[in-house]
Amino acid sequence: MIALRVCPRHRLHPRFGLCRFWLCRIRSVCIAPPHMMSSASTPAADPFLAPGRCVDSDHPAVRAFALEHAQASMPPRDIAVRLYYAVRDGFRYDPYFFDMSEQGLKASHVIANGRGFCVPKAALLAASARALGVPARLGFADVRNHLTSPRLREMMQTDVFAFHGFAELLIDGHWVKATPAFNLGLCEKAGVKPLEFDGRADSVFHEFDAHGRRHMEYVRERGSFADVPRREMLAAFAELYPAFETWMRNAGAGDFEQEVSSGDAT
Repeated sequence: MIALRVCPRHRLHPRFGLCRFWLCRIRSVCIAPPHMMSSASTPAADPFLAPGRCVDSDHPAVRAFALEHAQASMPPRDIAVRLYYAVRDGFRYDPYFFDMSEQGLKASHVIANGRGFCVPKAALLAASARALGVPARLGFADVRNHLTSPRLREMMQTDVFAFHGFAELLIDGHWVKATPAFNLGLCEKAGVKPLEFDGRADSVFHEFDAHGRRHMEYVRERGSFADVPRREMLAAFAELYPAFETWMRNAGAGDFEQEVSSGDAT
């Protein structure tokens, strides 16, 4: 058995109930008094329950959205599944609505605009889950996306999407991946099978679609984060995408679903 000692040097965080440095150099674990501990989670899960800069689970619109589709009294798996489909199909996937400002990456920004690319949509799923007491974080990977269009490929000058975002939800003690990016309408127009989610198995893109065509390849894992790693993303985009600086100036200048429905997607 490992003895836990309250750190004598570091103050407890007023919201998380944890040492600000989590683990002290003397390798003692900082724990909060019992009245500060959440009965619904372990200390390690608390950073994934608290509101973040972009995973703004305390925003009124996010809380209202979460309560519209689920209740905190439900089992975590039911909450996760309900919110997954609400985010996936309630907000259009739009790679042209590419706003890398802090405001543009917020979960609440998706609700306000009715659309978003993969990262803020994942942030919305994570934020709404946290709002109902389900620990959630964000996962990222570089993917080779075959569901693109000539216009989008020309803009990016590659079919590799760095820092593709998805959510990870803590259900029955296990982190489960959920990818709410592509809405049902887009998938139907593109002839791609939509990603389902049951709260048990990871919901990640398949290498091939229902017709045997290449769909999505995961080429590099970027890790898991409590919030959007904006600085890391900007650094990677500046290195990988020569025309990146022009993307945000042209944010929203395109209709990806129209390009897909007209047969331009490949």
